[in-house]
Amino acid sequence: MSSALGRPHPVAIGFFFVFIAVTLAITWWAARRTHTTSHFYAAGRTITGFQNGLALAGDYMSAASFLGIAGLVSLSGFDGLIYSTGWLVGWPVVLFLIAEPLRNLGKYTFSDVVAYRMRQRPVRICAAIGTLATVIFYLIAQMVGAGNLIRLMFGLPYEVAVVGVGVVMLAYVLFGGMIATTWVQIVKAVLLLSGAFILTLLVLARFGFNPVALFSAAADRYGAAVLTPGQLVSNPWDAVSLGLALMFGTAGLPHILMRFYTVPDARAARASVFYATAFIGFFYLLTFVLGFGAMVIVGQDAIRAVDRGGNMAAPLLAEAVGGTAFLGFIAAVAFATILAVVAGLTLSGAAALSHDLWVNVVRHAEAGEREQLRVARLASVVLGALAIGLGITFKGQNVAFMVGLAFAIAASANFPALFLSMFWRGFSTAGAVASMTTGTLAAVVLIYLSPTLQIDVLHHPAALFPLRNPGIITLPLSFLTGAVASLVWPDAVSAERFAEVERRALLGVVGQ
Repeated sequence: MSSALGRPHPVAIGFFFVFIAVTLAITWWAARRTHTTSHFYAAGRTITGFQNGLALAGDYMSAASFLGIAGLVSLSGFDGLIYSTGWLVGWPVVLFLIAEPLRNLGKYTFSDVVAYRMRQRPVRICAAIGTLATVIFYLIAQMVGAGNLIRLMFGLPYEVAVVGVGVVMLAYVLFGGMIATTWVQIVKAVLLLSGAFILTLLVLARFGFNPVALFSAAADRYGAAVLTPGQLVSNPWDAVSLGLALMFGTAGLPHILMRFYTVPDARAARASVFYATAFIGFFYLLTFVLGFGAMVIVGQDAIRAVDRGGNMAAPLLAEAVGGTAFLGFIAAVAFATILAVVAGLTLSGAAALSHDLWVNVVRHAEAGEREQLRVARLASVVLGALAIGLGITFKGQNVAFMVGLAFAIAASANFPALFLSMFWRGFSTAGAVASMTTGTLAAVVLIYLSPTLQIDVLHHPAALFPLRNPGIITLPLSFLTGAVASLVWPDAVSAERFAEVERRALLGVVGQ
């Protein structure tokens, strides 16, 4: 099929600029209300549970969710569902273990919780490193998706598209902080859910609103194998490793954890997770239908011809069932998705650099409000430039794969230390440092040695580490090293302050 992708179209361009205009207006409004670090990092803690639930969904439903999963399902069939289910089942972990204690114990970043009863400097340094490693891998996926989308919609060179996305995103973060980022994410979540729902209805309308007929058509065209596991993840160890990373990585993502500080209390934090889980679960059901719809209606060869990673399957499907105007709307929605997530990621990375490293390590918690805001904005610029560079370097990779690696780092570097610090009295400073350092280094090294980088990116004939996702090795290793180091080098002060952690995690602090 011929496509308008790659040729500028006035309707599509119009949708883009309408979204940019609306979000920049939000940023202008937010900038007038962003005067303190609490506003910049946590929106002044004024976001309601429902609003934060939508913003959490907007933050979580990334380019990997919309573009990547639809692309994986369209090219590999049933196996693409492992990403949908893996990302969704992480939310009960967040709800029952993380949300309430995190809100009650922390201030701006998850390292506030880990370092609460321990020596600040070593813990915050390690936490910041784990946060930045996660953010960087996540940013790669978003920038790759953005670059492909803008390149195909405007006919611009990929590199120019990536730079443009980075510049617009920085405007949100630098001027509007968390207030602007939150409302951009809310707008994006509403647009994405609406757009995906309409696209799903248009697809199902061609099959009598019967999903079974759609799946049968896919099997008739590409064989029954597209409805069975094994097309994408053929190694059972790879499947388990990926599932662990996706499930526990959710509870270690710094930009997701940061959102719990925007609500006024723990009750609102719990409510926001309920709303987010409902929105995200509904959306992932839609992506499965969209993937098979693209497989049948667009065709795998046509999808690969536009983007070998499959990332343009959803926009191509939108054009096939709704015409060029609907393609423009869906592409604008995908663009909104990427911008909102990149803004949230950049903000969490900036918080790690400024709040954790500069304020609490370099300045020993004695920096003034103006200095903190200045450093936070400078850190945002640094991360924005890094995101642009990495997006150009990883051109052509499937974004869902890249986000899966970010989840592996989050699950290994952040989640074990966060969990143990809140629920184990014997967890010590040495244990926290060992857990986060081991988790981060092991995940990054094994990712580098994996087929994902060695074969897919560097084009080497083989890889030293056989699994595409290291979660099954690095997650238990992080827990183990944290436990062993805590037992070998106990910390009396950390143990004594555990009772305070328990009380505060359950009851919170009035006015916090």
